[in-house]
Amino acid sequence: MMSLNPVQILRYGAEEEKSEIARLSSFVGATAIGDLVKSTLGPKGMDKILQTSSNNETIQVTNDGATILKAIGVDNPAAKVLVDISRVQDDEVGDGTTSVVVLASELLKEAEGLVSQKIHPQTIIAGWRKAVDAARQALTDAAVDNGNDLVKFREDLMNIARTTLSSKILTQHKDMFAKLAVDAVLRLKGSGSLDAIQIIKKLGGNLSDSYLESGFLLDKKIGINQPKRIEKAKILIANTSMDTDKIKVFGSRVRVDAISKVAQLELAEKEKMKLKVEKILKHGCNVFVNRQLIYNYPEQIFADAGVMAIEHADFEGVERLALVTGGEIVSTFDCPEKVKLGTCDLIEEIMIGEDKLIRFSGVALGEACTIVLRGATQQILDEAERSLHDALCVLSQTVKETRTVYGGGCSEMLMADAVSKLAAKTPGKEAVAMEAFAKALRQLPTIIADNAGYDSADLVAQMRAAHTEGRHTIGLDMERGRVGDVAELGITESYQVKRQVLISGAEAAEMIMRVDNIIRAAPRQRAPDHRHH
Repeated sequence: MMSLNPVQILRYGAEEEKSEIARLSSFVGATAIGDLVKSTLGPKGMDKILQTSSNNETIQVTNDGATILKAIGVDNPAAKVLVDISRVQDDEVGDGTTSVVVLASELLKEAEGLVSQKIHPQTIIAGWRKAVDAARQALTDAAVDNGNDLVKFREDLMNIARTTLSSKILTQHKDMFAKLAVDAVLRLKGSGSLDAIQIIKKLGGNLSDSYLESGFLLDKKIGINQPKRIEKAKILIANTSMDTDKIKVFGSRVRVDAISKVAQLELAEKEKMKLKVEKILKHGCNVFVNRQLIYNYPEQIFADAGVMAIEHADFEGVERLALVTGGEIVSTFDCPEKVKLGTCDLIEEIMIGEDKLIRFSGVALGEACTIVLRGATQQILDEAERSLHDALCVLSQTVKETRTVYGGGCSEMLMADAVSKLAAKTPGKEAVAMEAFAKALRQLPTIIADNAGYDSADLVAQMRAAHTEGRHTIGLDMERGRVGDVAELGITESYQVKRQVLISGAEAAEMIMRVDNIIRAAPRQRAPDHRHH
């Protein structure tokens, strides 16, 4: 006699969602994430406030997709995949974080309709793959490369920076910040290492007071009685303890039979510190920058020797200072001949607003520069830094991969047109999936227009007609709320960013489409606490 009781295979507490329910769960999660960030897309996108619930409550105001998704906790597996692709997009190219999530979410919305029509997920994926190839080819064919013409390439970079910043908080001053970003990236001479560009945020003034400073700024003060200006500086950068009034053996207790013995101990400590400072001075440096504190006694010895001592430079500051001045960070001082000192032409103290900073001019790494951001509140400064960082990342990518494409929804319509034409020639159910892919691509300009309060159906229909006729430079003119020639309007984007959005979005959607089971592990059981309290 066979038992009809259900067999428990998974551990008690584990959960399993099968086939349709698993797929529906994935679609719902992906759609929710897409709907969360899609209102931030485009030049007229809205911002979100992110509030932490910790003791020191912080508030972020942002419309950067990666920042929003990083800050929210998601439990849905499909939603986590979309959060991951936005983070990868941010690390890889720096911009397009919202677009990639919205594209993946729109693809899955289309797929939901196709699955309900009993089209198999693998058929949909096969159609999507052909669609991605066609879209990528159309994008590559439409890309323009002005890498060999310096004047045109600089204009391309300016247009890309303006386009990137137009959807951020800096849109009011986008010409000024575009010039700042382009000047900073062109100083890198194609190396693409953004470590040489430092961003310093100072409260006060407004965004238009921001400026680019050649050289390196350190947000610290010079020690008391020390020279405030040094020319032809030789800089020793260190990470060592310079405090004298502690006995270093932790947990030790010193017993003395007279107060004079304590004085002897202090004298020995002082002597030890004096020897250390003398060793440092033997390096022939006239500037000493330390990551840790410098106490009064060693500071006084440095002042007597005419050496500028700067204490408590944070780790990032010390690392970047070593990079731009060509020096090494040292912790021991026994072999002066093996230590490489940093050099710069001039070190002086400057004022920004109410604060004093130290400026290193004429540093060994000629491309080093500092962008000083001013703003009324900390939230504005943080968002301005994120926006500028996105622009710098995109520009440094464009310097490496010099091809550009047109923005304003033009590239998406161009790709959708190429996919639709291929779908018309393709027999079988794959054609339906390809048409759905084209529809998802057209959703991006639709959302951009909707966010500005324009009639998206009319504008997208006009763009579709223009692209079908072969006018492939027609896109959205968001200033006037109509379609226009984006080549004349100067709405340009990096080819690398657009290509990454297309490929990452399609791959993430394909990965979620393949899922037919979601298995959640049983939560870890807490052992009861039998201790007596």
